[in-house]
Amino acid sequence: MKKKTKVVITLVIVAALFQVILLNCFAHSEVVTLLKNDVESVSKDTGDIVDIASNDDRFETLVTALKAAELVDTLKGDGPFTVFSPTDDAFAKLEAGKIEELLKPENKECLANILKYHVIPGKITAEQVVKLDGKEVEMANGSKAKIRVKNNEVYINDAKVVITDIIAKNGVIHVIDAVIMP
Repeated sequence: MKKKTKVVITLVIVAALFQVILLNCFAHSEVVTLLKNDVESVSKDTGDIVDIASNDDRFETLVTALKAAELVDTLKGDGPFTVFSPTDDAFAKLEAGKIEELLKPENKECLANILKYHVIPGKITAEQVVKLDGKEVEMANGSKAKIRVKNNEVYINDAKVVITDIIAKNGVIHVIDAVIMP
């Protein structure tokens, strides 16, 4: 009698475990499907780099500069681009009058050169940027910038990356705390 009870209990436990495993597999499958759908919808619904910057009031100076340098159409293009975007606070750190001077029509080429120094052709996520520690990367203006990782913080030249992986349909934005100069 004890042997039959043990067999029945064992069968009940095995059946319960089997049911848990099946439910777990089903749940995992549903989560993977939901995540895949979310990624696809984000890719479709996300604007381009300029759209994202234009809709974020931290980047008003950047957007104004992109317009003055006539780079809006470029950064609305297919890309992909990695943009190290200085905030308005970053632009405010420049010497007094520097932004106003750069925004003048006669300084368009100089401004474009500076802005292109914030762009890497190709999409480089934060995970990939970290792997570039100590390396120089070629920016869209042809100059090189150095990536460093110090105390788990990423820097491009002397600008600290403060927000990573703002995904756009044509690339990625990493927010930096300073304007970098070529």
